[in-house]
Amino acid sequence: MPHRRGQSADDYDYQLPEELIAQRPSPERGGSRLLVVRGDELQNRRFTDLPGYLSPGDLLVVNSSKVRHARFIGSRPSGAAAEVLLIHPEQEDRWVALGRPGSALQPGKRIVIGPDVSIETVQVLEDGNRVVRFLGASAEEAIRQFGRLPLPPYIDRDPDHSDDDRYQTIYAERLGSVAAPTAGLHFTPAILAELHTAGVRLGMLDLEVGPGTFKPVEVADLADHPMHAERFEVPDALVQAVKEVKAGGGSIWAVGTTVVRALESAVDDKGRLQSRVGETRLFITPGYRFKVVDRMITNFHLPRSTLLMLVSAFAGQSRIQAAYRHAVAERYRFYSYGDAMVLFPD
Repeated sequence: MPHRRGQSADDYDYQLPEELIAQRPSPERGGSRLLVVRGDELQNRRFTDLPGYLSPGDLLVVNSSKVRHARFIGSRPSGAAAEVLLIHPEQEDRWVALGRPGSALQPGKRIVIGPDVSIETVQVLEDGNRVVRFLGASAEEAIRQFGRLPLPPYIDRDPDHSDDDRYQTIYAERLGSVAAPTAGLHFTPAILAELHTAGVRLGMLDLEVGPGTFKPVEVADLADHPMHAERFEVPDALVQAVKEVKAGGGSIWAVGTTVVRALESAVDDKGRLQSRVGETRLFITPGYRFKVVDRMITNFHLPRSTLLMLVSAFAGQSRIQAAYRHAVAERYRFYSYGDAMVLFPD
């Protein structure tokens, strides 16, 4: 969808006290708070209250992507530190990656990540990403031995053993993401069982969350923002489930903005959902007409982020601004390890 000129990133800025950025998850999975945004009403709930908002015959769609141990801390020949983040594999054991400092990732330069194991830059791509390869070990072996879980940049600590569990959803299956689909982190087996017992169906898709999810919009006009690409797959079984639920009058609940983008990227020119494997650069801003998603579960997003613009398109910009002001005043916890929201459409 072409973006209307005149939409400004400044309209999606807000002030957040630093202490509200969650550095760790809630003590128990599923123990987060839940802000329900419906009409002009804001309801303070717990995430365990979520099943009460879904109806028999509804479909809950989740992203089954799993976070890869894609971060490497190494050193240059000079001994100075360097870092590499794998994004996705290319052919012949080569990977698209990014890293810092950029000077350490020029073609032919190597970063040592372990005894006799290094990462060599092969090519610099037009978008600034690199193509790299592993020397001294296969990529799979290097990831297993030296890869770290890539926690978001606003979490000011190194990952520990507990993050290996809590920074993955309980239904994560396919390795590929560099960040968790965080709206799904709140779900527990008990909550999913309660939904199943109530007659709510579960559907899965896969979208590989990329590092661009954390990138703020830096251009003045949203129409000029270069959207990052993310790989996704919407399977036949999910398409059939969506058709059946829509025909029966049920609602499609998207768990997270990644599910929204995948579903809305897989519609044809008549607005019908199709099974699809590919990449999406879909940038949803106010004015977008949603074709598939009826309800959304999401976390709180960064200022000036494309994700904040997406939820504003879904629930209404003024309603989202009011909800965020309320969340700050009520001391909700923000971002990946923070609390959640339920959004009904504008």
